[in-house]
Amino acid sequence: MTRGVAALALAATLGGCAASSGWGGRYEVYGVEEGDMLKMRGGPGTGFDVIIGLPNGTLLRVYDCTQTGGTRWCEAALDRAPETKGYVSWAYLREH
Repeated sequence: MTRGVAALALAATLGGCAASSGWGGRYEVYGVEEGDMLKMRGGPGTGFDVIIGLPNGTLLRVYDCTQTGGTRWCEAALDRAPETKGYVSWAYLREH
């Protein structure tokens, strides 16, 4: 497979993830139920430890996404504290 075709296949696999707008794109936590938080985890899945809870409106830099089971997980860092890194569900992110 040529590099160009491989890049297109990767972009199609990631769908609307950060790859389509460039690595390190800014995204906002959105759609989390009131009184709850999006859990940033140590790895791409619910079996990983929770690093921090993120309320709606939290800004993240998203670097890469991967499909695990039925969930797309994105490697991300807090926009204002980039040393805080982990994985979040793509379902609760929107481009900022």
